[in-house]
Amino acid sequence: MIWEHSQLLWLLVVPVLLFAAGWYVGARRKKQLKKFFSEDLIGRLSTKSWSRGRKLKHLFLYPGLSLLIIGMAGPKLGSEIREVKREGVDLLIALDVSRSMLAEDVRPNRLDKAKFEISSLVDRLQGDRIGLVLFTNQAFLQSPLTTDYSAFRMYLDLASTDQFPHPGTDFRAPLREAARVFEDRPQSARDAAKVVLFFSDGEDHSPGFDQELNQLRDQGVYIYTVGIGSTSGAPIPVFDGQGRVIGNHRDRAGSTVISRLEPDNLRRMAEVGRGSYYEIRRGNDRIDGFISQLAELERREFASERFSDYANRYQYPVAAGLLLVVISMMIPAYRKPEDV
Repeated sequence: MIWEHSQLLWLLVVPVLLFAAGWYVGARRKKQLKKFFSEDLIGRLSTKSWSRGRKLKHLFLYPGLSLLIIGMAGPKLGSEIREVKREGVDLLIALDVSRSMLAEDVRPNRLDKAKFEISSLVDRLQGDRIGLVLFTNQAFLQSPLTTDYSAFRMYLDLASTDQFPHPGTDFRAPLREAARVFEDRPQSARDAAKVVLFFSDGEDHSPGFDQELNQLRDQGVYIYTVGIGSTSGAPIPVFDGQGRVIGNHRDRAGSTVISRLEPDNLRRMAEVGRGSYYEIRRGNDRIDGFISQLAELERREFASERFSDYANRYQYPVAAGLLLVVISMMIPAYRKPEDV
């Protein structure tokens, strides 16, 4: 047997204390009366009192209170098979972690702002599975599709520009990885709506990604994109080993590189993918529009889990306790004079 609220079991001392207090007060009262009245007179003055009825009331009341407390503690005994069905959307986040995402035209920087928005998005998910793909000119699955949001946040926190040796960006890589993730889903999850949400500043050095984009569309995947940055742009800071800024990234000619938001590819990606394009140009911009559209997508059952659990048995002590308390309330402590 286990207890759902075992901390409540200490309340079992309350009926014992009440019984002890009642016995002490009764004994003390009887002792005080004996100082002023004889036994015979005390008996005649208390002819309406029914001592046997009082004892019966206590016999039912205190065990009844004890059973109610035991029921409140939530006893669980034996086992039962439960089936939990979950419904939702399979949402795959593709996060650009190229060096340009360190630009600070969106505070604190583009990458940290994207991670904040993704974390806020997770707070509003209910039953949806979510995964994370990181990419530059390569891509890998940082977090598989999961409903364990705590684990997903841990993987998200670890995302940084240091995870890839090459600084360039190639949109083909995350599109291919997204197609592979959705293709490898278990059969039980195939009916869930499939969504890719891109976070990037839009810089793309690939020769083209139409083939990969069409493959996702043919799989029935909805593609939404979020452009982060400003069209005026900002330099890309360079950090030392202690995380301190030591300058800005420069090209081969020695000029400071200015990274700008390039929304055209992201808009086209969303248009082909039957999704929408959003922009974050300032630190207070949000993606609430995507949240509302996500809720409108078809939600289907994508997992059914059966597991064994201890069966709740609180109803039995609660029912018995209530019965004993009610019986104790129905037993009279006094009787009519004609019954004496």
